[in-house]
Amino acid sequence: MEALRLAIQTRLGERMVSMSSMLVETVSINYEDFNESFLTCGTCLCVYDGSEHTPKLLPCSHTVCLHCLTRIAASQTRETGAFRCPICRELITIPRGGVPALPPSFLVNQLLDLMSRQRREVIPKCSVHINQELLFCETCDTVFCTVCTGGTHAGTSPGCTEHTIIPFSIAIKRMSEILLYKANECISKLTQAQDSVSTELQRLEASTEKCLNAVDTEFAEIITKINKRRTELQAAVTAAARDKKHVLEEQHSLIEAEKTKVERECEGLQYQVEVRNITQRINSLSDQLDAATALSEPKENAFITFEFNHNDALSQLEQALNNLGRVRSSTTLPGLCRARLKDLAIVKLQTIVIVETVDYHGHPRNIGGDLISAELTHADNMHADNQNAPIETEVKDLENGTYEVYFRPPTASRYVLKVSVFERPIKDYPLFFDATEHNEPIKTYGRRGNGKDEFHQPVSVAVDDEGMIYILDTGNSRIKVLNCDLEFQRHVNNEGLEGRSCTGIGISQQGLVVVNWRTRKITEMTSLGDTIRSFSHNAFQEPIDIAVDKSYGHILVADNGQSCVFVFDSDGKILFQVGKRGTFKLISSVTVGPAGEILVADSRIQVFSAKGDFSEEIYPEGKGKGVYGGIAVDADGKIIGTRTDKGRSIIQVLKLGGGNVLTEIDSHSSKLRRPSGIAVLPDNHLVVVDLGNDCIKKYRYW
Repeated sequence: MEALRLAIQTRLGERMVSMSSMLVETVSINYEDFNESFLTCGTCLCVYDGSEHTPKLLPCSHTVCLHCLTRIAASQTRETGAFRCPICRELITIPRGGVPALPPSFLVNQLLDLMSRQRREVIPKCSVHINQELLFCETCDTVFCTVCTGGTHAGTSPGCTEHTIIPFSIAIKRMSEILLYKANECISKLTQAQDSVSTELQRLEASTEKCLNAVDTEFAEIITKINKRRTELQAAVTAAARDKKHVLEEQHSLIEAEKTKVERECEGLQYQVEVRNITQRINSLSDQLDAATALSEPKENAFITFEFNHNDALSQLEQALNNLGRVRSSTTLPGLCRARLKDLAIVKLQTIVIVETVDYHGHPRNIGGDLISAELTHADNMHADNQNAPIETEVKDLENGTYEVYFRPPTASRYVLKVSVFERPIKDYPLFFDATEHNEPIKTYGRRGNGKDEFHQPVSVAVDDEGMIYILDTGNSRIKVLNCDLEFQRHVNNEGLEGRSCTGIGISQQGLVVVNWRTRKITEMTSLGDTIRSFSHNAFQEPIDIAVDKSYGHILVADNGQSCVFVFDSDGKILFQVGKRGTFKLISSVTVGPAGEILVADSRIQVFSAKGDFSEEIYPEGKGKGVYGGIAVDADGKIIGTRTDKGRSIIQVLKLGGGNVLTEIDSHSSKLRRPSGIAVLPDNHLVVVDLGNDCIKKYRYW
């Protein structure tokens, strides 16, 4: 459609009150750039018409429909006889005839006429009234003719009370614009999809080329090995033939020599007349004849053969070649895969995110091998550069379509984990989660009392190789046995437990060993309570804890009266002692490290060699400021200890050999009160005796 230019000048004189004597309205519009918003009231967003929504021109040059101006003028109470323009807020004086007396916007009316003329050829007309333009109700989504409906279409939609009527041509244009917008949006998404598929095709070609090169490389190595073996066998055949040939050639040369010798013996024989000479030659030839008879049989044979059937190497080779290499693909669709946290994320503890893969149809995959990548960062960009750097992660393939992502959140913060499959994001991308510094107990068992599920002053705990837990229930003079899930198994009773004065328990090579500070006796018993042996030592004053070095069978007894640790053999014979008066303050616990180290805790932890030589002091800053209740060492050399300092009880995880605090378990919502004995369970779990609450608690510590 050719561009149309419209210029309109409107002269207004005495018809306006309190207005300048001349108002000129000029506009130049390119019809191709024309927008339907020019024909819409900026206040009520209704299309201008010749009745209720008649366009009125204000002295400030803004155009507003009659309906809006009437409503605005009626609501203006501060300025009598005036109102403010809803667009620029300029004060407008109402003329003598009221708001309807305001001049019409000739520009808008001319535009309406222009648009009507330009659309006349394509505007749908009523089939009955051929000169009547159809209208469209946006509220009812209805096309109608005002003549056919008698000026209203309300009857077509009884429940409709408010209607927005526009020319059907404008409705078509608007719907065309919406259709075009949707089409462009659809095309944009399809283009993105096409680009994504094209990228995947390129990656597929690259992967194919890489696989073909890998096949060529592998088989080139195999062919090299086969050629090497062929060369070795050819060399073996040549060597065998050479040896045989050497023997036969030597025999052949010997025969030739003997033949020459006989020929020399026969030379001139016809001229011999001496009987003696003839007789000697006859005897010599007889000897040579015997030698020729011996040489008549070849000393070697010509047999050389090559065999493949002397063993099953050929069939094994065929089988190996059939099993050599494999072509593996995957039907995993990254966009449908999901990721979730296995457990609550806790600072410095191993956190696991489970990634579950599915195919295009949403069916779970049951084999592994997919290329999984994971990137973990702080969700808060305000962190320092070194803190916002990617955190180390590890991906483990469970070979069943499920993968586990391992990491340790360094601080309490919000994190974002980006998991990709085949370098494409999964459905839960990215995964946001919060890491807390509070480590709550996984399970708690027990309360005060003397029943099956009750404790009275539990003080120490030990765990055997099968994960069975033995708690020294001192107030009830017994040992309570639980499994690793803190489920009751049985009670153990023994005369060595009587008197409510046992303070330490350990796992010996044959069962259990306990120390009774009142009787000053060490009792070894089976796991069912049968006494194996008991012994004492005349130097005992206040034995309070016990540990066993199962590598040597040594029994270690901490004595606060002597301020030392006595070391006995498995029969109770004293071997040596660690420390002397002044070495320790008040010993609370003794344990053995993975290499036989002797660890003794009071307000800090001191480490000695298996022979009793001082090695190092752990957590010296805690000296005099608190006390340890119990300590244990896991297989990796991490020290786990309960500590109370200024009324606050925690569980510390420290590094053996340096003493760095790796992590701490606080008493946030499940307060620890006077925690004492502690023991390590499998899979980075521990169990601690909460003496103040007469219970035991299970935690994850690493």
